[in-house]
Amino acid sequence: MKMTLNIWRQKSVEVAGEFVAYKVENISPDMSFLELLDVLNEGLIENGEEPVAFDYDCREGICGACSLVINGIPHGPQKATTTCQLYMREFKDGDEVWVEPWRVGAFHIVRDLVVDRSAYDRILRAGGYISVRTGAAPDGNTLPVSKDVADRAFTSATCIGCGACAAACPNASASLFVAAKISHLGLLPQGQPERNARTKMMLAQMDAEGFGFCSNHRECEAVCPKQIDIGRIARMNRDLYRSFLKRA
Repeated sequence: MKMTLNIWRQKSVEVAGEFVAYKVENISPDMSFLELLDVLNEGLIENGEEPVAFDYDCREGICGACSLVINGIPHGPQKATTTCQLYMREFKDGDEVWVEPWRVGAFHIVRDLVVDRSAYDRILRAGGYISVRTGAAPDGNTLPVSKDVADRAFTSATCIGCGACAAACPNASASLFVAAKISHLGLLPQGQPERNARTKMMLAQMDAEGFGFCSNHRECEAVCPKQIDIGRIARMNRDLYRSFLKRA
């Protein structure tokens, strides 16, 4: 396969960026998109050019680091997948592909395709934890949890914090991410004592970071690699109203 990659190049947040076109040949359909970028970078280095900076870690779809917008879609055209698990067989020979970083005000561009997503870390530090005494593992196993609640908590916990939801949202909202983290802990018995305070603190930090508000476009749900639905956002909003009615 042959392909033209139009890649966003930007040296730093202080310098204006632009798309630069690169021709890549001998692409195997079995390559992942990140392997394609590896091949491109090898060629650039051989020619004495600066390689394209991009983020990755596990390459197994569980870390969320591979944050790329491909042809206008976070993580690319295939649903329920991350960029590292997007394979070149999803494209056609001769395709022209546009690759850029997350376009979210709260995520500053570090270099090329790398963005600073530490805003998510600060939201988690604001309340995405359980600090009360919950005992050891055997104690936790004695607390009855219904199958439905356990399944919903587990699905919420699958959120990898990649940022695709915010990148796809026309308001650059992080609501799906925050709602997933709040639901994960708030559904379980161990998370109940801090449920109200957690919701208030995490949403306050989300606002402080400059993320927008949810307006139910459902773009976040469409691009989420773990297929987390916006029902979590509705639950988060109910928890917020509840927190004002009850003592945190």
